[in-house]
Amino acid sequence: MDIDSSLLETPIFFLFLALNIVAFLLILWDKTQSRKSGAERVSEGALFFMATLFGSIGLYLGMLVFRHKTRKWYFMIGIPMLVVENMATLLLLSQYL
Repeated sequence: MDIDSSLLETPIFFLFLALNIVAFLLILWDKTQSRKSGAERVSEGALFFMATLFGSIGLYLGMLVFRHKTRKWYFMIGIPMLVVENMATLLLLSQYL
């Protein structure tokens, strides 16, 4: 199976791209907040929820670039698993569009 190039022109692709950019920026914001004493942070549940909503690639890249949440085993295992799940779902959607 190959991803159809017409998928790159659909609103789903742009939504996918936007969600990953937001997830990347969210992990950056949480990293900067983590350095401030008493600052409001993004919950880990919210980060996982964002990854579940097709933001897993942006979140994972942000984790690696900013070295944030990389000591937590459930992020280092869970987020890559969500990347695979997101890609499989996107592939499945491309078959029906």
